Amino acid sequence: MRKLSKLMIFSLILFSMLATSCEQKRKNQAIDPANLDTTVDPAQDFDNYANGGWKANNPLPDDKSRFGTFDKLRDSAEKQLQTLFENITTTTHETGSYGQKIADMYNMGMDSATLEQQGREPILPLLSEIENIQTIEQVQEAISKSHANGTGVLFSFFSSADEKNSEWVIGQLYQGGLGLSDRDYYVKDDERSKEIRTEYVKHVAKMFELAGENNENAAKKASQVMSIETRLANASMTRLERRDPDKTYNKMKLDGLKELSAGFNWQQFFNTVNLPEPGDINVCMPLFFKEISVMMQEIAVDDWKAYLGWNVLNASAPYLSSAFVDQDFEFYGKVMKGQVENRARWKRVQGTVSNALSEAIGKLYVEKYFPPQAKERMLLLVENLRTALGERIDKLTWMSDETKEKAREKLATIIVKIGYPDKWRDYSGLEIKKDYYLYNVLRSWKFETEYDLAKINKPLDKSEWYMPPQMVNAYYNPQVNEIVFPAAILQPPFFYLEADDAVNYGAIGVVIGHEMTHGFDDQGRKYDKNGNLNDWWTEEDSRNFDTRTEVLVKQYNEFIVLDTVHADGKLSLGENIADLGGLNIAYTAFKKGSNQKEPIEGFTPDQRFFLAYAHLWASNVRDKEILRLTQEDVHSLGRFRVLGPLRNMPEFHTAFDIKEGDYMYLSENQRAVIW
Repeated sequence: MRKLSKLMIFSLILFSMLATSCEQKRKNQAIDPANLDTTVDPAQDFDNYANGGWKANNPLPDDKSRFGTFDKLRDSAEKQLQTLFENITTTTHETGSYGQKIADMYNMGMDSATLEQQGREPILPLLSEIENIQTIEQVQEAISKSHANGTGVLFSFFSSADEKNSEWVIGQLYQGGLGLSDRDYYVKDDERSKEIRTEYVKHVAKMFELAGENNENAAKKASQVMSIETRLANASMTRLERRDPDKTYNKMKLDGLKELSAGFNWQQFFNTVNLPEPGDINVCMPLFFKEISVMMQEIAVDDWKAYLGWNVLNASAPYLSSAFVDQDFEFYGKVMKGQVENRARWKRVQGTVSNALSEAIGKLYVEKYFPPQAKERMLLLVENLRTALGERIDKLTWMSDETKEKAREKLATIIVKIGYPDKWRDYSGLEIKKDYYLYNVLRSWKFETEYDLAKINKPLDKSEWYMPPQMVNAYYNPQVNEIVFPAAILQPPFFYLEADDAVNYGAIGVVIGHEMTHGFDDQGRKYDKNGNLNDWWTEEDSRNFDTRTEVLVKQYNEFIVLDTVHADGKLSLGENIADLGGLNIAYTAFKKGSNQKEPIEGFTPDQRFFLAYAHLWASNVRDKEILRLTQEDVHSLGRFRVLGPLRNMPEFHTAFDIKEGDYMYLSENQRAVIW
């Protein structure tokens, strides 16, 4: 597999009051006039008004399919990391130290001459093992070994908290096994899907040719791969179905799994992954695993060998010679995303090493780049947002007091993690050798898999982080009821230590509110304060919630993303609820927690709040990536993350004098009012 996851409010008010005039110039820079396009009427197109200048000044780089403010900050974080890497890789380290592991793995990835000389040599022993397979029993043994080794062929197996007993970790069996990123590409008959299937089969064949097969054999194997993957796709849940945690909770014992999927040797599988007595297992997609059982009886061994060989090639390609890397990019970069050129080698290698030793590198990143005062201010902002959401819950007219009480309890127990973990991972067991770059990647995957599966049948460690500090992102985890903000996102344009309150609440404040709202979106609301899948709503409140969210679904379904293609309001519902909720909560917290009243550079505080929000989602996107993201991503495209929530906010209408007849206008009875 290519790797699958309370302080005092008064202090913040005081912080706002202590801002001195000497900071004013730096504060003003938080809303950069160059980002605007003042030729656009904000009442007609607020995205291009707020971000038109940014889009013009930040054209798409050839190595990107999408370039937005998130991506720009990720580029900045990459450069910060590269400073660390350059220091580490030019210093002598003791064998076995983190420095040695990072330096050796990075230097091997950067050694293009050696990689070219090696060619396909690293994968030949792996492919030879597959060629020696003669029986279906040996096919299954190879599949089981792939899971023990971290490459995870055919399906996914990983640890996670029991959805209905969140204090305990169990094994999770999940659908997988596809080379294309969505099952719909295999089953839909639209022109784009047909084109992707055709190009994919060509790509698979070319990869087999690079591995040494002649044209005829390569084409035959590509056809065999496509046949198997199409059956898997037809048995797979859609992305929309997978968003329902009730549908993906099917806990059973090993005997139940053996009965469900009798054609696969599950006892051998669990023995191989060092779990001879796996205990409870959540089989997320029972029909998928039932189909695997049937496929084991119906598909010839040679077809399975082609499929296993393809999985070796697909997993290995980015870490081999340029012939493999270029062909891999030709399909996954150009065909699927519309990228013009691959990312620079140093960026790709840095990402690989950062994945392998994520927290070891994260610790160095935090020490060099994360100021302690950023964590302090974030904690204060979070508490302001928590208070604001609590007040908004109290004022809801569509929710009963009984459900409100439970919602407040859940809100009060949300765990907040900011910057970096309290304890760091131990990587002493990860061995980095000077044999092949690919083998170090495979060793890191095996190390990660063993770490993950060792959690099964043990209490959940709630202190663990599922993102490293150097990642520009944030998340809400419903099973722990926690919101997490890694250090790298706490930089402009998301977070400013010296900006005015309007900008910080409009930017990082909305991000905080967004993650909080995930605890109460269409998925998160199904989990209680302890992270258990447990319905705590009255039936009437659930109906009211669904009625209100359906307004949002219909609004987003009307957005045209490209030509005649519409957004998918159902697939993106959870994120759209969180965007709207985050914006409302942050605005409430801003008005309650700040005394800012005077305009800055011609914009009122409210206008600066909404401009800061809109700038979060400034982006340029290639057409192919628009189509791919619309089909695959649960997030709306950046443009609609601006337009969608703002049209539902009365305060935005007031701030920019939005009138009936304007595109940005929605009447009160058209607006979605949820949180």
